Amino acid sequence: MSKKTVLITGAGSGFGRESAFLLAKQGYDVIATTEIVAQIQPLKNEAHALGLTLQVEKLDISDENDRLRAAQWSIDVLVNNAGISEGGAVVDLPEDKLRRQFEVNVFGTILLTQHFARQFVEKKQGKIVFISSVAGITTDPFAGAYSASKHALEGFAEALNSELQEFGVQVATVNPGPILTGFNDRMFEAWTHWWPEDKIDTVFDYEEIAFPHEQYHPFQVSDVIARVVSGEITQYRNVVPAEIIEVTQQQMKEVWTREVTTETSRHPLVQKAYEIDPETPNGR
Repeated sequence: MSKKTVLITGAGSGFGRESAFLLAKQGYDVIATTEIVAQIQPLKNEAHALGLTLQVEKLDISDENDRLRAAQWSIDVLVNNAGISEGGAVVDLPEDKLRRQFEVNVFGTILLTQHFARQFVEKKQGKIVFISSVAGITTDPFAGAYSASKHALEGFAEALNSELQEFGVQVATVNPGPILTGFNDRMFEAWTHWWPEDKIDTVFDYEEIAFPHEQYHPFQVSDVIARVVSGEITQYRNVVPAEIIEVTQQQMKEVWTREVTTETSRHPLVQKAYEIDPETPNGR
């Protein structure tokens, strides 16, 4: 393998961190970026303890100065992993939280991608990997803002895939399902940080609901990301884990036959959100 440089955003935790370690172990030059300066040294220390070398940099993708600084780096693969999640029913979600969700997940991601897409076009090669979500192709209750931001990201990825083809630039998505990293569960606790006035007269009782799915072990995602980066996996869309692909496809098809309903009963997933315990594993 010729030594390539991979830039990973949001590498301070979760999929980004594990993918950075895995790719460094495989011989890539990895630029692992973190949202805040305080995350840099712990990530360096953890890499050192594993016998790995990472270039760790601060990169808040919603900060224009950070994006411009990052644009000076020469890379071969961009892994757009950074993102935030804001839970809450569409009817209840405060405006500032809704806007922040799109500022980071959509605008920050795409504005950074533009810089490197131009670099790749000039070199006539490169790869852009979007860490999207199964929520980018389906939607759950109480995750509308997050899901909508990922749907938007999917739209940009599809367009880039067509637009950059003639320049030899590859585009792929990785779509994690319900993965037990804490990300999903923290999304359903985000309401605790709303302004007091935003917690008044909400339609739903957020003290009583949780992420409405059993969750899978996270190691599968970083493995798929590394295999997409290396080219071992050549699929454009990569839903993880494989066990949920069929049900995800069924959810996507169901919209085409859905009828407007006069039902006034609670939706099954809304009911499950009230019944399930946070951080419920699925046993795999």
